[in-house]
Amino acid sequence: MRGSYGSMKGWQPDTVEGEMFVEYKGALSLKGNLLFFETVQEAGYGEKVTIRYGDKEINGRVAAVGEKVTLIEILGDSHGLGVEELRVSFSAEPFKIGVSASMLGRAFDAFGEPVDGMGPVICEKRVEIAGSAYNPAHRVHPKDFIETGISAIDGLNTLVKGQKLPIFALSGLSTDELVAQVVRQIGSGEKKSVVVFAAIGIKHENADYFLKSVLASGQHLSTVLFLNRADEPSVNSLLLARSALTLAEYLAFEEGYDVVTVLYDMANYCDALREVSAKREEIPGRKGYPGYMYSDLATIYERAGILKGKEGSLTQIPVLTMPDDDITHPIPDLTGYITEGQIVLDRGLFQSGIYPPVNVLPSLSRLMNKGISKVHQRWANQLYAAYARAKRAQMLASIVGEEEISDVDRSYLEFGRAFEKEFISQSAYERRTLEKSFSIGWRLLRMVQTAELTRLKPEDIEDFIDGDKEQNGTS
Repeated sequence: MRGSYGSMKGWQPDTVEGEMFVEYKGALSLKGNLLFFETVQEAGYGEKVTIRYGDKEINGRVAAVGEKVTLIEILGDSHGLGVEELRVSFSAEPFKIGVSASMLGRAFDAFGEPVDGMGPVICEKRVEIAGSAYNPAHRVHPKDFIETGISAIDGLNTLVKGQKLPIFALSGLSTDELVAQVVRQIGSGEKKSVVVFAAIGIKHENADYFLKSVLASGQHLSTVLFLNRADEPSVNSLLLARSALTLAEYLAFEEGYDVVTVLYDMANYCDALREVSAKREEIPGRKGYPGYMYSDLATIYERAGILKGKEGSLTQIPVLTMPDDDITHPIPDLTGYITEGQIVLDRGLFQSGIYPPVNVLPSLSRLMNKGISKVHQRWANQLYAAYARAKRAQMLASIVGEEEISDVDRSYLEFGRAFEKEFISQSAYERRTLEKSFSIGWRLLRMVQTAELTRLKPEDIEDFIDGDKEQNGTS
C-alpha cells in the first residue's frame, strides 16, 4: 500500500488477495472521457489508474497533475458514469503493455489486448508505452536501402532503414490499398524484417479490410496489427500509436529485427489530440489544434532510428490525410518539419486512373542518397528533370495546342505520358523489384533526345541508352 495520500472527499480501504489498496470517491467533474479529480499526493503523470462504477471497471491514465486538480483520461466507454459514485485507485506505476516476439501475426487494441479471436499471448515483459529518449550520440546514421516494391518510392524517393518518411494522402483516394500494399510488400523475404501496422481511428469496414488484406496475406507471420476504431474514445487513438511503437522498439532493439512501423491515419491522431485539448479547455493554436502538437508529434516520430550496439532498426512510415488537400495545414506542415521527406499523392493522377497516384515532383526523401549508388542518383535526377520538363510541355500544349509546340517539347510530352502509365502506375499486388524499375526508367529515357540527358554521365548514356538502342536495332 502506498503512503499517506492526504485528505480527500472520501476514501475507503479494500483488500484484494490479501493486499490492501486505497480507493477514492467523489470526482469533481466528468467531460466526455476526461475525469477531473482532486489531486492525490504522489500521483504521477502517466500513472495507470483503475476506475470502478458499480460492476463496471475501466482503465485510466493520469494526463495532468495540478496543485488542486488531477486530470484522468478514461480509456474506455464513459457513457452512463456518475461522478459521485465513481471510485478511483492509483497503481503507482506508469501505463504498460506486454510485449513479445510471439505477437507477430496477431492483431491487438490500444491496450495490447488481442482482438483477432485467437486467444491470449504470453508476453516476455511489460514495458512503459511512453518509451525512453534516445541519446543522439548513440544513434547511427541511416544508410541501408529498404525495398517497398513500389517504383515511385524505391526509384525516386528511396526509403532508408531508420528513416521517418511520411505519406501525404488525400481524401477519396486509394490510400487504404496503398497502405495495405506497403505493409504486405515491405521487407518481405528478409528473415529479420517485420512490420508493425497501427491503424488509428479508422472505420469498421476499413478495419475489416486491413484484417483480411494484411493478416490473410503470405506475410502475416511477420506483421503485427494494432487497431483503433473511429467509435472508440479519442484518448485510445493517442494511446494506440504509442503502444504500437513500444512493441516496435522491443522487436528492434531487444530482439534484433529490422522493424518498419506504419502509422495510419495520423490526421485522426491529431484530431483526437485537438478534441482532448478542447475538453481540457486549453488555449487553441492554429485551426484549433493545441499549441504543443509539434512536440507531441515529435514524441512519436522521433521513436525511430538505429542505435549503436543494437542489431535491429526502427523505420517509420506515418500516413496522414491532408484536410482540404492543403499541404500547408498544421498536420502535414508540422510533420514535414520533424520527418525526413514526404511522399505526396495527387488527385489528378488518381482521376487519370494511375495507381499509386504518387506525384514525384513535390515528393522527397532527404536520406535517399545515403542508401543508393551514384548511378542510381544520376538516373533518378534525370527522370525527375525529364518529368518536370514534360509537365511544362503539357501546360504549354494546353495553351497553344500540341501541334504548335517544338519537336523537343513533343518528345517530353510523350515521355511524361509513358512515365505515368508505365513507371508510376503498377498493380496493387505487384511487388516490382528495383532492377525492373531501373529497366523501365532507362527505356523511358530513350524517348528523350540524347542531347537533353544532361544529368547522366557519358558512360551512363553509352551503357544504358545507346548500347541498348543498338542491341534493340533502334540506333
